[in-house]
Amino acid sequence: MQSLTKRSESVERKPMTWLERMYLPGIFKGMAITFSHMFTKTPTINYPEQTRPFSKVFRGLHVLNRDEEGRERCTACGLCAVACPAEAITMEAAEREPGEEKLYREEKYAAKYEVNMLRCIFCGLCEEACPKDAVYLSETFAPANYKRQGFIYGKEDLLIPNPLTDKEAYEKAKGEREKTTS
Repeated sequence: MQSLTKRSESVERKPMTWLERMYLPGIFKGMAITFSHMFTKTPTINYPEQTRPFSKVFRGLHVLNRDEEGRERCTACGLCAVACPAEAITMEAAEREPGEEKLYREEKYAAKYEVNMLRCIFCGLCEEACPKDAVYLSETFAPANYKRQGFIYGKEDLLIPNPLTDKEAYEKAKGEREKTTS
């Protein structure tokens, strides 16, 4: 029976010479390749000391944004949770109490806001769905952890520092991409 493709062709094997049976040419050829790699530049980046440059459209950890007065922008509308195809975002809304005007912009706020980073696919749809620019994906990526519970980020983990009390940490958390778009 004839094969349908010509991928399998019979190979003619010559008997090996005495030198080839000693495998010395193959060993020296492999050593030469290994030795040549000693003089090439290493592609490894020493991560904590060095960071690789990311593109302008890189999507990392979620961040809950604040306005210029330090109030939370999130109004618990739930559009980010609805837009998330992986269903990684859960939230619970609460009413603002009298005297909390300096904490929240609107009458409603997110009392509980959690993102399960094991489910998140970093698509950015939550960022696009938010009408108040309260959610955006930063330039940092999720750190390693030993337990699954460590990958569920609560509101206190996601909230950006207050620009009035900690200006330097606020600017660092915003990142370069956020500065260029604003």
